Amino acid sequence: MHRGGNSLTLVSITVCARNAENWVEQCFSSLVSQDYRPIEIIAVDDGSSDGTLEKMLNFRDSKLDHEIEISVISSEPLGLSAGRQLALESANGEWVAITDIDCRPHSNWISAMISAYDEYTSENVVAITGRTIFSEGNTRVSKIRSRTIQRKYERRTRLVTLANGPCSMFRREALIAIGGFNPCWYHAEDMEVSLLLIQSGGSIIYESTALVQHVAEEGLLLFLRKRCRDARAHFRIVRRFGFQGVKNPSGSIMKHDFVSDAEKVVFLLPILLIGFSMCGLGLVLTPKPYWWGITGTTLIFVLFSLTKWTQILWSASLWYGGILGLSDAIFRRRGH
Repeated sequence: MHRGGNSLTLVSITVCARNAENWVEQCFSSLVSQDYRPIEIIAVDDGSSDGTLEKMLNFRDSKLDHEIEISVISSEPLGLSAGRQLALESANGEWVAITDIDCRPHSNWISAMISAYDEYTSENVVAITGRTIFSEGNTRVSKIRSRTIQRKYERRTRLVTLANGPCSMFRREALIAIGGFNPCWYHAEDMEVSLLLIQSGGSIIYESTALVQHVAEEGLLLFLRKRCRDARAHFRIVRRFGFQGVKNPSGSIMKHDFVSDAEKVVFLLPILLIGFSMCGLGLVLTPKPYWWGITGTTLIFVLFSLTKWTQILWSASLWYGGILGLSDAIFRRRGH
């Protein structure tokens, strides 16, 4: 088996989708446009009820004379982690890359990660992750999401704890050795396998030039559902690996950063509720000067907080997701 950038090193690119017919064409086109060879593409339709599977099959059939082999797997609606596992089991490559159907990898995505691996062949590199760029879109929510992700990547160092789902590739043998993607996991399957790989003695390398474009997250409800889902899955991660993270091969603790972009907003909802409580107390108790001072100051803060309504709702979705995660842990479901 050849390593690094050798032309014989096959990379299997995998993508899973459910009810995403409008994204299939652009995503698949970006995959076949990769400047690295050889590659194979494995797509999993996770029980779609729209035309996703048909679009996948049509694209595959239109490329039958192409140098890239495209496989399409149809399954029941089992979830993303189960879909990634199906793709892994069908992969032939030494490396298995993962992305999402709402992503458009740049043409050098795979080649940039392979080149990064070539620089660190002396290390036990088991995964390489690139950089996801969220389109800003046209709404306040999409701009917040785009800029938050940008700041998160700016803080990344060479060694990381998360090989992100939209933009990463793994050594297939290393991924199989830790059990692959558990079909029971509810979301955060990329974080889970990343931490398990580090625990097994591997390293995850960040390559900032391996770019993947993500469509804008335009709608507020979609944004809140995803942040709730993140928090719910994060509860499982913390319960299994602790708050501090895991040890890397050198013995240093590497903190997981799955929801680190939410640290500044998670306490907004509790602070707002405390502020309303203080206002109520100040108005019903004996009107002494210091109470009026506390009430006035709190009221100003509350009114200021209400102008940050998107962040308040974001905070609320995180707390709700945490409650759901606690419920999952109590009843031993969704990967707990």
